[in-house]
Amino acid sequence: MSEQVDPSALSLVDDAALRLQRSVGLVPARSLGVGRRAVFFALLTWLPLALWAFYAGRILPGGVAEPLVVHFGIHVRFLLAVPALILGEAMAHRVSTTLIPYFLTSGIVPPDQKGAFVRVVGGVTRLRDRTLPWLLIGVLVIAWTILQPVGSAEAGHEATWASSGDGGGLGLGGWWFMYVSRPVFGVLLAAWLWRLFLVFILLKRIARLDLSIVPTHADGAGGLGFLKDLPKAFSLLAFATSAVVASRLAHDVIYHGVPLLSLKVVLTGFVLLVIFVCVAPLLALVRPLAAAKRRALLEYGALVGEHGRLVRRRWILRETPADDALLHAPEIGPVADTAAIYEAVRRMRPLPFGKSTLLGIAVPTLVPILVLLSTQVPIKEILKKILGALL
Repeated sequence: MSEQVDPSALSLVDDAALRLQRSVGLVPARSLGVGRRAVFFALLTWLPLALWAFYAGRILPGGVAEPLVVHFGIHVRFLLAVPALILGEAMAHRVSTTLIPYFLTSGIVPPDQKGAFVRVVGGVTRLRDRTLPWLLIGVLVIAWTILQPVGSAEAGHEATWASSGDGGGLGLGGWWFMYVSRPVFGVLLAAWLWRLFLVFILLKRIARLDLSIVPTHADGAGGLGFLKDLPKAFSLLAFATSAVVASRLAHDVIYHGVPLLSLKVVLTGFVLLVIFVCVAPLLALVRPLAAAKRRALLEYGALVGEHGRLVRRRWILRETPADDALLHAPEIGPVADTAAIYEAVRRMRPLPFGKSTLLGIAVPTLVPILVLLSTQVPIKEILKKILGALL
């Protein structure tokens, strides 16, 4: 693959792993093939479990104490979360290829910094294309799979439906679950964490450029407000992880009598963690935004002060200032306009995102948790409490 230096060509997902899948025909030459891959990996991870459980009489109640059907976490992980993680690649591709070039077209990166910007994007593109991160992901997933014994509390419980009953060993379905299905999910999840890291590296390097931040910009973020849509690339990641956690806890609540109230702290911490992880890359731009705001408060404060002094001399003291061009400048206008300019600077956020960004991650994270809560509390009551808290 030739080196890409065009900022508009940078995609978060067109990496070494995708090229490998393209080389074996799983991905079409000119597309991401998310649909076919979502179906393929869902069937690869779930269908062998279901077929073996059906053959062994362990899929429905009656064969074993906890058949496969009651392990919600398994079905959600492989039939919902795995496809969501793959389908999310299309959104990540679209968002990244749209927003990254906008640094140039918006003027945030001035013309004299275009070369440096292209070098930054090119460096991140080369980092994305390296195979070493994927080798490390593979090693970590394999180590996690091997070091977590089959009989451990977490792994063993999810595989109880596959226990052979003669000494606690696993049947074919259990081994497939432990050494194929779970590692596939682990690789997909780790891949998304790697993409989050790439976005952080990209924004961190862009933050070091001499950006043309506009403190009076109407977006309230110095002209970087367009980045509020960047975390949308990770909304399906948030949904997938939440669905897996909520489905595992739903099994414990329904079949093991775990009270929902005891999960309150865990669920709250989980939601906050997911939101933080998905918006964390944007924090790389806090430093230049905060510096621009501090500088602008002094500069525009001096401008408004000078304007106010000229107004006082002309209309209060009845003097005729020798140089009153500032009073007649059409881009500044009357006193009310100068005050509005300073207020715009004062309200400038040092963060390039707002409530809509947080909601864009919080909503897909909360949907599976609402389903979990509905197992004991009517969904109508849950929605009333949420709306009451918001309104």
